Amino acid sequence: MAELLPELIDEVVSAPERGEQDNIVALVAAQDTDDVALLLESLPLEQRLKVWDGIPKRRRLDVLVAMRGDPRETLIAATDIDEWEAIFFEVDAEQLLELSDSLPNALVDKALDAMDKQQRQYFTDASQFSDDQIGHWLSQDPLVLPLNAKVRDALRLIRRDVPTHADTIFLVNRAGQFSEAVKLTKVMGLPDHVPLVDLSEETFDTINAEDELTLASLMVQRSGFASLPVVDEQNKVLGRLDISTASELLNEFYERQVMATAGMDEDEDLFSSVPKSAKNRAVWLGINLLTAFLASGFIGMFEATLQQVVALAVLMPIVASMGGIAGSQTLTLMIRGLALGQVTSSNVKALLKKELSVGGLNGVVWALVIGCIAYFWFADPMLGVVICVAILLNIIAAAAAGVVVPMVLHKFNIDPALSGSVILTTVTDIVGFVAFLGLGTLFLL
Repeated sequence: MAELLPELIDEVVSAPERGEQDNIVALVAAQDTDDVALLLESLPLEQRLKVWDGIPKRRRLDVLVAMRGDPRETLIAATDIDEWEAIFFEVDAEQLLELSDSLPNALVDKALDAMDKQQRQYFTDASQFSDDQIGHWLSQDPLVLPLNAKVRDALRLIRRDVPTHADTIFLVNRAGQFSEAVKLTKVMGLPDHVPLVDLSEETFDTINAEDELTLASLMVQRSGFASLPVVDEQNKVLGRLDISTASELLNEFYERQVMATAGMDEDEDLFSSVPKSAKNRAVWLGINLLTAFLASGFIGMFEATLQQVVALAVLMPIVASMGGIAGSQTLTLMIRGLALGQVTSSNVKALLKKELSVGGLNGVVWALVIGCIAYFWFADPMLGVVICVAILLNIIAAAAAGVVVPMVLHKFNIDPALSGSVILTTVTDIVGFVAFLGLGTLFLL
Protein backbone atom coordinates (compact mmCIF):
# COMPACT_ATOMS: atom_id res chain seq x y z
CA MET A 1 0.00 0.00 0.00
CA ALA A 2 2.84 2.45 0.81
CA GLU A 3 4.06 2.52 -2.77
CA LEU A 4 0.49 2.81 -4.10
CA LEU A 5 -0.58 5.55 -1.67
CA PRO A 6 0.38 8.58 -3.84
CA GLU A 7 -1.44 7.07 -6.82
CA LEU A 8 -4.53 6.29 -4.76
CA ILE A 9 -4.56 9.80 -3.28
CA ASP A 10 -4.47 11.25 -6.81
CA GLU A 11 -7.34 8.97 -7.84
CA VAL A 12 -9.52 10.03 -4.90
CA VAL A 13 -8.81 13.75 -5.27
CA SER A 14 -9.42 13.77 -9.02
CA ALA A 15 -12.37 11.35 -9.02
CA PRO A 16 -15.13 14.02 -8.85
CA GLU A 17 -13.77 15.67 -11.99
CA ARG A 18 -14.06 12.37 -13.87
CA GLY A 19 -17.38 11.35 -12.35
CA GLU A 20 -15.87 8.25 -10.76
CA GLN A 21 -16.35 9.09 -7.08
CA ASP A 22 -18.42 6.01 -6.24
CA ASN A 23 -15.99 3.61 -7.90
CA ILE A 24 -12.97 5.10 -6.13
CA VAL A 25 -14.71 5.08 -2.73
CA ALA A 26 -15.61 1.41 -3.23
CA LEU A 27 -11.99 0.66 -4.13
CA VAL A 28 -10.73 2.39 -0.97
CA ALA A 29 -13.28 0.64 1.25
CA ALA A 30 -11.99 -2.73 0.03
CA GLN A 31 -8.45 -2.06 1.34
CA ASP A 32 -7.03 -3.30 4.65
CA THR A 33 -8.01 -1.32 7.74
CA ASP A 34 -4.57 0.19 8.31
CA ASP A 35 -4.35 1.20 4.65
CA VAL A 36 -7.76 2.88 4.76
CA ALA A 37 -6.76 4.77 7.92
CA LEU A 38 -3.51 5.98 6.31
CA LEU A 39 -5.32 7.09 3.18
CA LEU A 40 -7.98 9.01 5.12
CA GLU A 41 -5.24 10.85 7.02
CA SER A 42 -3.67 11.79 3.67
CA LEU A 43 -6.79 13.35 2.13
CA PRO A 44 -8.05 16.94 2.33
CA LEU A 45 -11.11 17.24 4.56
CA GLU A 46 -13.72 17.30 1.76
CA GLN A 47 -12.46 14.11 0.10
CA ARG A 48 -11.86 12.47 3.50
CA LEU A 49 -15.51 12.87 4.47
CA LYS A 50 -16.72 11.50 1.12
CA VAL A 51 -14.57 8.40 1.48
CA TRP A 52 -15.65 8.00 5.11
CA ASP A 53 -19.31 7.98 4.05
CA GLY A 54 -18.56 5.07 1.71
CA ILE A 55 -16.90 2.86 4.35
CA PRO A 56 -19.30 0.22 5.77
CA LYS A 57 -20.35 0.98 9.35
CA ARG A 58 -19.12 -2.41 10.56
CA ARG A 59 -15.55 -1.40 9.56
CA ARG A 60 -15.56 2.18 10.81
CA LEU A 61 -14.62 1.38 14.39
CA ASP A 62 -11.44 -0.45 13.38
CA VAL A 63 -10.52 2.37 11.00
CA LEU A 64 -10.95 4.99 13.73
CA VAL A 65 -8.77 2.96 16.10
CA ALA A 66 -6.01 2.81 13.48
CA MET A 67 -6.02 6.59 12.86
CA ARG A 68 -4.20 9.43 14.58
CA GLY A 69 -6.04 11.58 17.09
CA ASP A 70 -6.69 14.80 15.14
CA PRO A 71 -7.87 13.33 11.79
CA ARG A 72 -9.92 10.79 13.74
CA GLU A 73 -11.73 13.61 15.56
CA THR A 74 -12.78 15.24 12.29
CA LEU A 75 -14.55 12.03 11.27
CA ILE A 76 -16.12 11.54 14.70
CA ALA A 77 -17.52 15.08 14.58
CA ALA A 78 -18.91 14.51 11.06
CA THR A 79 -20.65 11.20 11.94
CA ASP A 80 -24.37 11.41 12.67
CA ILE A 81 -25.37 10.41 16.20
CA ASP A 82 -27.79 7.79 14.85
CA GLU A 83 -24.93 5.88 13.16
CA TRP A 84 -22.99 5.16 16.35
CA GLU A 85 -25.15 2.28 17.47
CA ALA A 86 -24.09 0.33 14.39
CA ILE A 87 -20.46 1.49 14.67
CA PHE A 88 -20.23 0.38 18.32
CA PHE A 89 -21.62 -3.07 17.58
CA GLU A 90 -19.23 -5.54 19.27
CA VAL A 91 -16.93 -2.74 20.53
CA ASP A 92 -14.45 -4.04 23.13
CA ALA A 93 -12.52 -2.42 25.97
CA GLU A 94 -9.23 -2.11 24.09
CA GLN A 95 -10.88 -0.26 21.21
CA LEU A 96 -12.68 2.14 23.52
CA LEU A 97 -9.51 2.83 25.49
CA GLU A 98 -7.81 3.83 22.24
CA LEU A 99 -10.71 6.09 21.24
CA SER A 100 -11.83 7.50 24.59
CA ASP A 101 -9.68 10.65 24.40
CA SER A 102 -11.21 11.51 21.02
CA LEU A 103 -14.84 10.74 21.88
CA PRO A 104 -17.24 13.07 23.70
CA ASN A 105 -18.53 11.68 27.01
CA ALA A 106 -21.94 10.91 25.51
CA LEU A 107 -20.39 8.58 22.93
CA VAL A 108 -18.17 6.91 25.54
CA ASP A 109 -21.33 6.15 27.53
CA LYS A 110 -23.00 4.81 24.39
CA ALA A 111 -20.05 2.52 23.74
CA LEU A 112 -20.10 1.25 27.33
CA ASP A 113 -23.79 0.48 26.99
CA ALA A 114 -23.00 -1.64 23.92
CA MET A 115 -20.43 -3.75 25.84
CA ASP A 116 -21.08 -6.83 27.90
CA LYS A 117 -20.39 -6.77 31.64
CA GLN A 118 -16.91 -8.26 31.35
CA GLN A 119 -15.72 -5.75 28.74
CA ARG A 120 -17.07 -2.87 30.82
CA GLN A 121 -15.10 -4.16 33.79
CA TYR A 122 -11.96 -4.42 31.64
CA PHE A 123 -12.42 -0.80 30.59
CA THR A 124 -12.95 0.36 34.17
CA ASP A 125 -9.88 -1.51 35.40
CA ALA A 126 -7.63 -0.14 32.64
CA SER A 127 -8.94 3.40 33.13
CA GLN A 128 -7.52 3.39 36.66
CA PHE A 129 -4.07 3.73 35.10
CA SER A 130 -2.84 6.78 33.23
CA ASP A 131 -2.16 6.45 29.51
CA ASP A 132 1.60 6.48 30.12
CA GLN A 133 1.37 3.39 32.35
CA ILE A 134 1.29 -0.06 30.80
CA GLY A 135 -1.75 -1.09 32.84
CA HIS A 136 -3.79 1.17 30.56
CA TRP A 137 -2.83 -0.81 27.45
CA LEU A 138 -2.55 -4.45 28.57
CA SER A 139 -4.40 -7.29 26.82
CA GLN A 140 -7.02 -9.04 28.90
CA ASP A 141 -6.61 -12.50 27.32
CA PRO A 142 -3.69 -14.30 29.02
CA LEU A 143 -3.49 -18.09 29.12
CA VAL A 144 -3.80 -18.76 32.86
CA LEU A 145 -3.97 -22.02 34.84
CA PRO A 146 -3.66 -22.87 38.55
CA LEU A 147 -0.27 -23.84 39.93
CA ASN A 148 -1.27 -27.49 40.31
CA ALA A 149 -2.42 -27.87 36.68
CA LYS A 150 -1.15 -30.73 34.52
CA VAL A 151 -0.42 -31.21 30.84
CA ARG A 152 -3.99 -32.36 30.14
CA ASP A 153 -5.29 -29.03 31.52
CA ALA A 154 -2.94 -27.11 29.25
CA LEU A 155 -4.01 -29.10 26.18
CA ARG A 156 -7.65 -28.50 27.03
CA LEU A 157 -6.98 -24.77 27.37
CA ILE A 158 -5.18 -24.34 24.06
CA ARG A 159 -7.76 -26.40 22.16
CA ARG A 160 -10.34 -23.72 22.98
CA ASP A 161 -8.36 -20.75 21.75
CA VAL A 162 -4.82 -19.39 21.68
CA PRO A 163 -4.65 -15.58 21.49
CA THR A 164 -2.28 -13.93 19.04
CA HIS A 165 1.32 -13.78 20.29
CA ALA A 166 0.60 -16.05 23.28
CA ASP A 167 3.43 -18.55 23.59
CA THR A 168 3.29 -19.21 27.34
CA ILE A 169 0.83 -20.30 30.01
CA PHE A 170 0.95 -18.33 33.25
CA LEU A 171 0.58 -20.42 36.41
CA VAL A 172 -1.02 -18.66 39.39
CA ASN A 173 -1.68 -19.60 43.01
CA ARG A 174 -5.09 -19.57 44.66
CA ALA A 175 -4.93 -15.79 45.15
CA GLY A 176 -4.32 -15.27 41.42
CA GLN A 177 -0.68 -14.30 41.96
CA PHE A 178 1.83 -15.12 39.27
CA SER A 179 4.11 -18.05 40.11
CA GLU A 180 5.53 -19.74 36.99
CA ALA A 181 5.41 -19.69 33.20
CA VAL A 182 5.37 -22.65 30.83
CA LYS A 183 6.07 -22.43 27.09
CA LEU A 184 3.41 -24.06 24.92
CA THR A 185 6.07 -25.93 22.96
CA LYS A 186 7.13 -27.84 26.10
CA VAL A 187 3.61 -29.19 26.63
CA MET A 188 3.26 -30.94 23.28
CA GLY A 189 3.75 -34.69 23.23
CA LEU A 190 4.06 -35.21 26.99
CA PRO A 191 1.89 -37.54 29.13
CA ASP A 192 -1.29 -35.97 30.46
CA HIS A 193 -0.37 -36.43 34.11
CA VAL A 194 2.89 -34.39 34.04
CA PRO A 195 2.62 -31.31 36.33
CA LEU A 196 3.11 -28.06 34.43
CA VAL A 197 5.24 -26.65 37.21
CA ASP A 198 7.89 -29.23 36.28
CA LEU A 199 8.11 -27.63 32.83
CA SER A 200 8.33 -24.01 33.97
CA GLU A 201 10.94 -21.53 32.77
CA GLU A 202 13.91 -20.97 35.04
CA THR A 203 13.76 -17.20 34.66
CA PHE A 204 10.70 -15.25 33.57
CA ASP A 205 10.05 -11.52 34.06
CA THR A 206 6.80 -9.84 35.03
CA ILE A 207 5.70 -6.28 34.35
CA ASN A 208 4.11 -4.08 36.99
CA ALA A 209 0.94 -2.42 35.75
CA GLU A 210 2.23 0.97 36.93
CA ASP A 211 5.45 0.69 34.91
CA GLU A 212 6.09 3.34 32.27
CA LEU A 213 4.88 1.98 28.94
CA THR A 214 8.14 2.49 27.05
CA LEU A 215 10.25 0.59 29.57
CA ALA A 216 7.62 -2.17 29.79
CA SER A 217 7.56 -2.49 25.99
CA LEU A 218 11.33 -2.77 25.88
CA MET A 219 11.16 -5.55 28.48
CA VAL A 220 8.92 -7.57 26.14
CA GLN A 221 11.15 -6.96 23.13
CA ARG A 222 14.22 -8.12 25.04
CA SER A 223 12.59 -11.03 26.85
CA GLY A 224 12.68 -13.59 24.04
CA PHE A 225 8.99 -14.36 24.67
CA ALA A 226 5.94 -13.29 22.69
CA SER A 227 4.29 -11.77 25.77
CA LEU A 228 4.89 -11.11 29.45
CA PRO A 229 2.37 -11.07 32.32
CA VAL A 230 1.27 -7.70 33.74
CA VAL A 231 0.72 -7.81 37.51
CA ASP A 232 -0.46 -5.44 40.23
CA GLU A 233 1.35 -4.53 43.45
CA GLN A 234 0.25 -7.84 44.98
CA ASN A 235 1.67 -9.77 41.99
CA LYS A 236 -1.84 -10.69 40.83
CA VAL A 237 -2.07 -11.27 37.08
CA LEU A 238 -4.11 -8.52 35.40
CA GLY A 239 -3.34 -9.36 31.79
CA ARG A 240 -0.38 -9.50 29.44
CA LEU A 241 1.67 -7.30 27.12
CA ASP A 242 2.44 -8.93 23.78
CA ILE A 243 5.19 -8.17 21.30
CA SER A 244 2.83 -6.59 18.77
CA THR A 245 1.39 -4.09 21.25
CA ALA A 246 4.86 -3.39 22.66
CA SER A 247 6.23 -2.62 19.19
CA GLU A 248 3.30 -0.35 18.39
CA LEU A 249 3.71 1.58 21.64
CA LEU A 250 7.43 2.03 21.00
CA ASN A 251 6.83 3.22 17.44
CA GLU A 252 4.37 5.81 18.73
CA PHE A 253 6.84 6.89 21.39
CA TYR A 254 9.68 7.43 18.92
CA GLU A 255 7.37 9.30 16.58
CA ARG A 256 6.38 11.59 19.46
CA GLN A 257 10.07 12.23 20.12
CA VAL A 258 10.70 13.19 16.50
CA MET A 259 7.70 15.52 16.36
CA ALA A 260 8.45 17.01 19.76
CA THR A 261 11.88 18.19 18.58
CA ALA A 262 9.97 20.58 16.29
CA GLY A 263 7.50 21.52 19.04
CA MET A 264 4.68 19.60 17.38
CA ASP A 265 2.20 16.88 18.32
CA GLU A 266 2.36 13.51 16.54
CA ASP A 267 -1.45 13.46 16.42
CA GLU A 268 -1.67 16.67 14.38
CA ASP A 269 -3.77 16.33 11.26
CA LEU A 270 -1.99 16.85 7.95
CA PHE A 271 -5.04 18.84 6.83
CA SER A 272 -6.17 20.38 10.10
CA SER A 273 -7.65 23.88 9.90
CA VAL A 274 -5.31 26.81 9.40
CA PRO A 275 -6.21 28.47 12.77
CA LYS A 276 -5.66 25.22 14.67
CA SER A 277 -2.33 24.46 12.99
CA ALA A 278 -1.17 28.02 13.48
CA LYS A 279 -2.15 27.93 17.15
CA ASN A 280 -0.32 24.64 17.73
CA ARG A 281 2.90 25.99 16.25
CA ALA A 282 2.70 29.60 17.45
CA VAL A 283 3.83 28.80 21.00
CA TRP A 284 7.22 27.46 19.96
CA LEU A 285 7.68 30.16 17.35
CA GLY A 286 7.13 32.68 20.14
CA ILE A 287 9.57 30.92 22.46
CA ASN A 288 12.13 30.78 19.67
CA LEU A 289 11.62 34.50 19.03
CA LEU A 290 12.36 35.30 22.68
CA THR A 291 15.55 33.25 22.61
CA ALA A 292 16.56 34.91 19.33
CA PHE A 293 16.10 38.35 20.88
CA LEU A 294 18.20 37.19 23.83
CA ALA A 295 21.02 36.15 21.51
CA SER A 296 20.66 39.41 19.55
CA GLY A 297 20.94 41.34 22.79
CA PHE A 298 24.34 39.83 23.41
CA ILE A 299 25.40 40.66 19.85
CA GLY A 300 24.30 44.25 20.43
CA MET A 301 26.81 44.55 23.24
CA PHE A 302 29.55 44.36 20.60
CA GLU A 303 28.05 46.78 18.08
CA ALA A 304 31.15 48.98 18.01
CA THR A 305 33.37 45.99 17.35
CA LEU A 306 31.20 44.81 14.43
CA GLN A 307 31.25 48.28 12.87
CA GLN A 308 35.05 48.34 12.85
CA VAL A 309 35.76 44.66 12.04
CA VAL A 310 33.24 43.65 9.36
CA ALA A 311 34.85 40.22 8.99
CA LEU A 312 33.44 39.25 12.39
CA ALA A 313 29.91 39.70 11.10
CA VAL A 314 30.70 37.53 8.08
CA LEU A 315 32.08 34.69 10.24
CA MET A 316 29.56 34.82 13.14
CA PRO A 317 27.10 32.31 11.61
CA ILE A 318 29.90 29.71 11.37
CA VAL A 319 30.59 29.90 15.10
CA ALA A 320 26.92 29.55 16.04
CA SER A 321 26.27 26.77 13.50
CA MET A 322 29.21 24.60 14.62
CA GLY A 323 28.12 24.84 18.25
CA GLY A 324 24.50 24.10 17.39
CA ILE A 325 25.33 20.98 15.38
CA ALA A 326 27.73 19.64 18.00
CA GLY A 327 25.19 20.22 20.76
CA SER A 328 22.31 18.66 18.87
CA GLN A 329 24.33 15.47 18.33
CA THR A 330 24.90 15.11 22.07
CA LEU A 331 21.31 16.10 22.84
CA THR A 332 19.94 13.42 20.50
CA LEU A 333 22.13 10.79 22.15
CA MET A 334 20.94 11.88 25.61
CA ILE A 335 17.25 11.89 24.68
CA ARG A 336 17.54 8.36 23.35
CA GLY A 337 19.45 7.24 26.45
CA LEU A 338 16.88 8.76 28.81
CA ALA A 339 14.01 7.19 26.85
CA LEU A 340 15.61 3.74 27.06
CA GLY A 341 16.53 4.13 30.73
CA GLN A 342 20.26 3.94 29.90
CA VAL A 343 21.16 7.33 31.38
CA THR A 344 20.90 7.73 35.16
CA SER A 345 22.39 9.94 37.85
CA SER A 346 25.02 7.27 38.51
CA ASN A 347 26.54 7.27 35.01
CA VAL A 348 25.86 10.84 33.85
CA LYS A 349 29.25 12.10 35.13
CA ALA A 350 31.09 9.51 33.06
CA LEU A 351 28.94 10.40 30.06
CA LEU A 352 29.63 14.12 30.56
CA LYS A 353 33.38 13.43 30.70
CA LYS A 354 33.19 11.37 27.51
CA GLU A 355 31.16 14.01 25.63
CA LEU A 356 33.51 16.80 26.75
CA SER A 357 36.42 14.73 25.44
CA VAL A 358 34.65 14.20 22.11
CA GLY A 359 33.79 17.89 21.97
CA GLY A 360 37.36 18.84 22.77
CA LEU A 361 38.80 16.57 20.06
CA ASN A 362 36.35 17.70 17.39
CA GLY A 363 36.73 21.27 18.59
CA VAL A 364 40.49 21.26 18.11
CA VAL A 365 40.28 19.66 14.65
CA TRP A 366 37.55 21.89 13.24
CA ALA A 367 38.77 25.02 15.01
CA LEU A 368 42.11 24.63 13.23
CA VAL A 369 40.42 24.01 9.88
CA ILE A 370 38.13 27.06 10.20
CA GLY A 371 40.94 29.21 11.63
CA CYS A 372 43.12 28.46 8.60
CA ILE A 373 40.26 29.22 6.20
CA ALA A 374 39.57 32.54 7.95
CA TYR A 375 43.28 33.45 7.82
CA PHE A 376 43.59 32.84 4.08
CA TRP A 377 40.18 34.42 3.37
CA PHE A 378 40.84 37.71 5.15
CA ALA A 379 44.66 37.65 5.26
CA ASP A 380 44.54 38.29 9.00
CA PRO A 381 46.31 35.74 11.24
CA MET A 382 44.83 37.15 14.46
CA LEU A 383 41.31 36.78 13.04
CA GLY A 384 42.11 33.12 12.39
CA VAL A 385 43.25 32.69 15.99
CA VAL A 386 40.11 34.41 17.36
CA ILE A 387 37.65 32.24 15.45
CA CYS A 388 39.74 29.14 16.19
CA VAL A 389 39.49 29.70 19.95
CA ALA A 390 35.79 30.69 19.74
CA ILE A 391 34.90 27.53 17.82
CA LEU A 392 36.75 25.37 20.35
CA LEU A 393 35.03 27.01 23.33
CA ASN A 394 31.60 26.81 21.73
CA ILE A 395 31.84 23.14 20.75
CA ILE A 396 32.97 22.21 24.28
CA ALA A 397 30.14 24.30 25.77
CA ALA A 398 27.69 22.63 23.36
CA ALA A 399 28.80 19.17 24.49
CA ALA A 400 28.32 20.13 28.14
CA ALA A 401 24.89 21.67 27.46
CA GLY A 402 23.86 18.63 25.43
CA VAL A 403 24.31 16.49 28.54
CA VAL A 404 23.23 18.88 31.29
CA VAL A 405 20.13 20.43 29.68
CA PRO A 406 18.19 17.16 29.08
CA MET A 407 19.15 15.85 32.53
CA VAL A 408 17.80 18.99 34.23
CA LEU A 409 14.62 18.95 32.15
CA HIS A 410 14.13 15.25 32.86
CA LYS A 411 14.53 15.88 36.60
CA PHE A 412 11.69 18.41 36.48
CA ASN A 413 9.50 16.02 34.42
CA ILE A 414 9.79 18.14 31.26
CA ASP A 415 10.21 16.25 27.99
CA PRO A 416 13.75 17.01 26.74
CA ALA A 417 12.67 16.30 23.18
CA LEU A 418 10.10 19.09 23.38
CA SER A 419 12.18 21.95 24.76
CA GLY A 420 15.78 20.74 24.86
CA SER A 421 16.70 21.92 21.36
CA VAL A 422 15.38 25.46 22.00
CA ILE A 423 17.42 25.83 25.20
CA LEU A 424 20.49 24.22 23.66
CA THR A 425 20.41 26.53 20.62
CA THR A 426 20.15 29.56 22.89
CA VAL A 427 23.15 28.39 24.94
CA THR A 428 25.35 27.71 21.91
CA ASP A 429 24.37 30.98 20.21
CA ILE A 430 25.13 33.08 23.28
CA VAL A 431 28.38 31.30 24.15
CA GLY A 432 29.53 31.39 20.53
CA PHE A 433 28.72 35.06 19.96
CA VAL A 434 30.14 36.24 23.29
CA ALA A 435 33.33 34.21 22.86
CA PHE A 436 33.87 35.26 19.24
CA LEU A 437 32.97 38.93 19.59
CA GLY A 438 34.58 39.23 23.01
CA LEU A 439 37.88 37.84 21.73
CA GLY A 440 37.55 40.03 18.65
CA THR A 441 37.14 43.08 20.83
CA LEU A 442 40.23 42.18 22.86
CA PHE A 443 42.59 41.23 20.03
CA LEU A 444 41.39 42.88 16.83
CA LEU A 445 40.68 46.46 17.91
